Amino acid sequence: MTGSRDYKPATRAVRGGTQRTPWKETSEMLALTSGYVSDSAEEAAARMAGDLPGFVYSRYNNPTLSMLQQRLAEIEGAESCRVTASGMAAIHAAMMAPCRTGDRVVASRALFGSCGWIVGTLMPRYGIETVFVDGQDMDGWAEALSQPTKLVLLETPSNPLLDAVDISAIAELAKGAGAKLIVDNVFATPVLQRPLELGADWVVYSATKHMDGQGRVLGGVILGPEADLQEDIDLYLKHTGPALSPFNAWVLLKGLETLELRVERHSENAAKVADTIAAHPAIAALRYPGRSDHPHHAIHARQMRSGGGLLALSLKGGGEAAWKCLNGLEMIDISNNLGDAKTLACHPATTTHRALSEEDRAAMGLDDSWIRLSVGLEDVDDILFDLMHSLDRI
Repeated sequence: MTGSRDYKPATRAVRGGTQRTPWKETSEMLALTSGYVSDSAEEAAARMAGDLPGFVYSRYNNPTLSMLQQRLAEIEGAESCRVTASGMAAIHAAMMAPCRTGDRVVASRALFGSCGWIVGTLMPRYGIETVFVDGQDMDGWAEALSQPTKLVLLETPSNPLLDAVDISAIAELAKGAGAKLIVDNVFATPVLQRPLELGADWVVYSATKHMDGQGRVLGGVILGPEADLQEDIDLYLKHTGPALSPFNAWVLLKGLETLELRVERHSENAAKVADTIAAHPAIAALRYPGRSDHPHHAIHARQMRSGGGLLALSLKGGGEAAWKCLNGLEMIDISNNLGDAKTLACHPATTTHRALSEEDRAAMGLDDSWIRLSVGLEDVDDILFDLMHSLDRI
């Protein structure tokens, strides 16, 4: 955005990157086209060579995607942004594109299942050494990053138990190892946590979650310095083709307009749910970043503006009780998505993290007793009524 004022992120989420056609539309333009025409062969050649500004093919870029990338960069406080067809496409590109055979990658152990598969299974197939570290084990991080490393990947809060990792501390260790630090910030969103300000090099998102926020479209985001994105990411995206559709980009642009309002309401509702159900006799443990009894509360409090919209609860009856609780819900939906306007619950051990071995789940502290709850925008009393009714039946 241009003007006499340094606009706040909430304003940038509504107006950042906006481009208007000669018709001066209020809403962002949906450029639903796969290709673009040129007035001459010379112009087409110059655009394809990058010597002339303009669009040549929507797999490379598109006016609607360009607006979305600019807006996301402004919200995040990043120099630049690239968008992809899904969150996993963003993670895949960010991890694989910069690496070569013989490189080394270090990652926190508590990762989303597909992220863990990329680091633990896919990358070693290409001769890339990978090391997992418990997020809270600073001695382990120091040892893992005591030798040259290409990339470091972490989630905080992590999926599904809301573990915290000290971004600033890991950023310092990564810098000493010559590594780029990539932070998956999907649970916190840029509204609640700013990894670049804490020392991260790149930030990635599944825009499918809070940025859409209404269960409509898929999308992924990579944010960081323009030079790094040009060097490490652009050709990979161009030639492998995980392009975001213009329609999905347009939907995400509209979702960003209400991102801050929705995330704040998610957080308010989740905090009240966590405080209300924490002492329920069916619950063995509850994790919510905004509560002082979270084992990593001090780190969350230092890095996040509030506790966010997700919590995890472990039931005393184990997996049987967890399934009974899920099956007893009337309003709350069972779904592996999160960050939606609707409250959603899932059983991570058999859904989002089912691909992990039992040993890997145990190393994360994830057993069959855990339920992940993404608290939505319904009246919080209705959310609590449904949840308490189901817990009481156990």
